Amino acid sequence: MSGAGETPAVGYDTGELQTIVAARSLAGKRSCFIGVGRPSTAALLARMVHNPELVLVYESGTIGAKPYRVPLSIGDGELAQTADFVVSVPEMFNYWIGPGQVQVAFLGAAQVDRHANLNSTVIGDYAHPKTRLPGAGGAPEIATGCAEVVVIAPHGKRTFVEQLDFMTTRGDHTTLVITDLGVLEPRGGELTLTTLHPRVTVEQVQEATGWELKIAEQLGTSPEPAEHELSALRELVSR
Repeated sequence: MSGAGETPAVGYDTGELQTIVAARSLAGKRSCFIGVGRPSTAALLARMVHNPELVLVYESGTIGAKPYRVPLSIGDGELAQTADFVVSVPEMFNYWIGPGQVQVAFLGAAQVDRHANLNSTVIGDYAHPKTRLPGAGGAPEIATGCAEVVVIAPHGKRTFVEQLDFMTTRGDHTTLVITDLGVLEPRGGELTLTTLHPRVTVEQVQEATGWELKIAEQLGTSPEPAEHELSALRELVSR
């Protein structure tokens, strides 16, 4: 994790900072179940920089995958080629996810509500949707089986909504929601802003949230990315 004595990077964007903050959250963790997109990038960065012993688990059945680039999907052949072993999808859910063998899940979502419930199914009315999304996949079982769930999502009113259009996944095990503006944590059953990213204000976060957001009494600030974190991230996404 970036800290005292490390050289802070300059010229990064909010998406890069979000990915780096998410990667830091995996320092010291044993294993992580990964969704595609930014969650996958953050988990790979964590293994590169903060936690080389982290076991990466993908829904396709790959356990201990060690990709050197961001996979195109959970079915990317490199995941199987670099994994410690590969199991069937039923075995993955019955013997690994269900019994709680995987410590943390990294998930994304199209919508998040104040209780950290997620929608990845549909935007608009279910029968006549504006947008049909990829759907639940294994997310409901993953969010139930893993002790900790970290949600990675862009911060805006289209994502952080007062009412989900469809509840795909319950937020009971969510421990962090990491956005491009800050970090939210469930407190008293409701998401609370606990950390701001550098140069972000509380007013900006509230304006980007679809409900009256709770604010922690003592707000933290995310450390600036260190140069080695940013360099590793850019190397990873350029491969």
